[in-house]
Amino acid sequence: MPATVLIADDSESIRSLLEMILSAEGHTVIQVGDGRAALSYLKDNTPDLMILDVTMPFIDGIDICGRVKRISRLKASPVIILTAHTDDESRKRALAAGADAFVNKPLAGKNLRQTIGEMLDKREEMRMKQTQITIEEG
Repeated sequence: MPATVLIADDSESIRSLLEMILSAEGHTVIQVGDGRAALSYLKDNTPDLMILDVTMPFIDGIDICGRVKRISRLKASPVIILTAHTDDESRKRALAAGADAFVNKPLAGKNLRQTIGEMLDKREEMRMKQTQITIEEG
């Protein structure tokens, strides 16, 4: 099922690689190069999935994740954190902020596609449950 995916990474080459992978699978990709631009996009839009780099200008991906997970309209959208850091501290911060998955750079296309697929399946399951709850309450 095609999805809208927000990619926030200060590396143009990473954004382009991710767009190539995701577009080939029929997804719509929105690219931004820093945390401020990501938050600006998220003010009025609800992507199906977010891929956020840890280290970006203005606001890092983990801080964005923490903000997103506190907004009811956005909290169901899975967040994948990208990082070149291999330390446990970054992973702990990301998970504490509510990240759904953690992917290390350099990116491996097959693993990334699998993680994205799992996150989109999770999002769809949450939508189905919410629809069922709404129907039962109505």
